[in-house]
Amino acid sequence: MYSSVPDIKQALEGHDISHVLLDMDGTLLDRYFDDYFWEHLVPEKYADLHNISFGRAKEELLAKYRSQEETLNWTDIEYWSCQLGIDILALKEQIRHLIEVHPHVEAFLKLMRERKKKIYIATNAHDKVLALKMKKTELGRYLTGTITSIEMGYPKEHQEFWRRAEKRLQFRREHTLFVDDTAAVLASARRYGIRYLVFKAKGNSKMPLKKNDDFATIVDFNELI
Repeated sequence: MYSSVPDIKQALEGHDISHVLLDMDGTLLDRYFDDYFWEHLVPEKYADLHNISFGRAKEELLAKYRSQEETLNWTDIEYWSCQLGIDILALKEQIRHLIEVHPHVEAFLKLMRERKKKIYIATNAHDKVLALKMKKTELGRYLTGTITSIEMGYPKEHQEFWRRAEKRLQFRREHTLFVDDTAAVLASARRYGIRYLVFKAKGNSKMPLKKNDDFATIVDFNELI
């Protein structure tokens, strides 16, 4: 049985949780930016580049994306720039104004700082994308640090990511909270033994809530404050 949201909130008030690990896209930041980018903007550019319809471009790209799921290539913008002939980072820069922080995230991070928790972003995002988003949002001022799947050599879906993350961050599994909007990633963290796990149910503010019965679930970070 997983820890409930009230249990986790109580654990955060004391010393049961020392490390707070947070996914970035969809968890701290609105996934709308990424969904719009990969599902609309990139297909538009790809269609223009190859003189094909938007529908065909999207179909081809979704197949390419799926082929790299749960690999380091999945979020490697240099890989996709090479594969697609599109400067992915430059294109992201063009729409950086769409990068938004989810409600009450900053309040939660401030509170965790006040409680002397060690706060890390643990993301599959490419280092350059992480840097772009930290510059836009200024969330870095609340963090102890960040780790990426490229640094660890494995995406978060793999156990080796967690082994290397534990060595790097010096967390104890039974005293660690991890929040993510992807169930497969949370399942990987559970297999590794991370005790406190939270599913962020509304990664994209413009999409319906995702339901998940396997983990404690929040819609908004104010539920943990």
